[in-house]
Amino acid sequence: MSIKETTLEKYDMTIGIECHVQLATATKLFSGADNDARDKVPNTVINPIDFGLPGMLPVLNRQAVNLAIKAGKALNSEIARVSRFDRKHYFYPDLPKGYQTTQMYHPIIVGGYVDAPLDDGSTVRVQLHHAHMEEDAGKLTHYGDYSLVDLNRAGTPLIEIVSEPDIHSAAEAKAYATELYRLMTYAGVTLGDLYHGNMRFDVNVSIAPKGATELGTRAEVKNLNSFKSVERAADYEFERQVELLEKGERVVQETRGWDDAKQKTTSQRSKEDAQDYRYMPDADIPPIVLTEDEITEIQSTVPNLPGFYRDAWKDLGFDSTVMNALLISQHTAQSVQRILDRSDKDTARRVALWMLMAIDESKDGDTPIDVYATPITDNQFLALSDMVGNNELSSTAAKDVLVEMLRSSDNPRTIAERKNLIQVSDEGAIAVIVDEVLADPSSAQAVKDLREGSEKVIGFLVGQVMKKSQGKANPALAQKLIRERVE
Repeated sequence: MSIKETTLEKYDMTIGIECHVQLATATKLFSGADNDARDKVPNTVINPIDFGLPGMLPVLNRQAVNLAIKAGKALNSEIARVSRFDRKHYFYPDLPKGYQTTQMYHPIIVGGYVDAPLDDGSTVRVQLHHAHMEEDAGKLTHYGDYSLVDLNRAGTPLIEIVSEPDIHSAAEAKAYATELYRLMTYAGVTLGDLYHGNMRFDVNVSIAPKGATELGTRAEVKNLNSFKSVERAADYEFERQVELLEKGERVVQETRGWDDAKQKTTSQRSKEDAQDYRYMPDADIPPIVLTEDEITEIQSTVPNLPGFYRDAWKDLGFDSTVMNALLISQHTAQSVQRILDRSDKDTARRVALWMLMAIDESKDGDTPIDVYATPITDNQFLALSDMVGNNELSSTAAKDVLVEMLRSSDNPRTIAERKNLIQVSDEGAIAVIVDEVLADPSSAQAVKDLREGSEKVIGFLVGQVMKKSQGKANPALAQKLIRERVE
């Protein structure tokens, strides 16, 4: 038994995750500055409000509120009829005004849950404590004995989704983070660009002996921006904390960073408590007051969420791995559903698997590449499927055509003809080739073995037919004709 298996028998792991979700607004939370700081020159998408200059009053971005309300529906949460902003005081150069505007005491999103599907087909339900709106800070970059500050992200609108400590394995943590990504992108709350930090996960990990009634001391791993890093950081922290306890040492409550290159966490600072931030109500920002009708109207615009597609695809026979892979991209899910609405289950299943191939061909890193970033349209997928269904293309040839479709805007028939992949299904033409193969002396032993019940030789005979036809014969039809003649 491995050390990890042994320690799993002695200790329980408990995880809570705080997820910062950048809202997909045009401007920042309290200023008119551009909300898209990706690849921008430092300190160019800023406003006097972001600098915290004297006399500058914030104006709340209404679209950010609307997106938070949509997030509440995706999270199965209640939307507070009245929510308020507070000031969280801390003094770093990346927040020039000396405090962060957030919602400590009266958040806009209350409670809720996320049902996260696991790879084995089961589901873990993670309860949510709340989700609150807040502004992001800027970015500090350290160079030896000095640091530079970029305020492009200062004031970026966020919601921070705070889970209960309901997660008890690294796999569950990854599944929860992945499903949260699906929910927020499907609802249109965020662009979901993980590389640029549109969603960042803070993973709080603690361990305790089996059967303990109290949780252990937690360590928080900050600013993870991929599902794999959430899983690996949780695994590493579990093993690190077990090793400390096994040596008779204690776990320190602290904030840690994740070094992806070294696949380990490192200490950054001691973990602050709420009183360290001296929260106080922000008198410059009026409370958010919402009506039931207003909330209902905004939430009615939320498109189909992942649960809708899981129910709609129950009869397509996907295992959990395929289902989860298809659902990571909203465009892919929508296109599979459109194909299903226009055709039958077999066609939808076939096309869905091709779409996964298309995504794999285009994938770069941890951020999914939607199939509609390629030139392939619904009609082209259906045309390719029809060719397979009509025995004009083998499944192997269809994959070759698909790869070529990703590189060009040509239709599948044009590609198949250019690559000489069209299958011959003319029974008379194939019968002539079959007769030639069966009459060839080199096939005599295989014919004799087939008559005596040896099934494995059928592959050899079909292969000979395919060779004589230069790969164009329909193999299923060739096998049928061989059996008719031999048996």
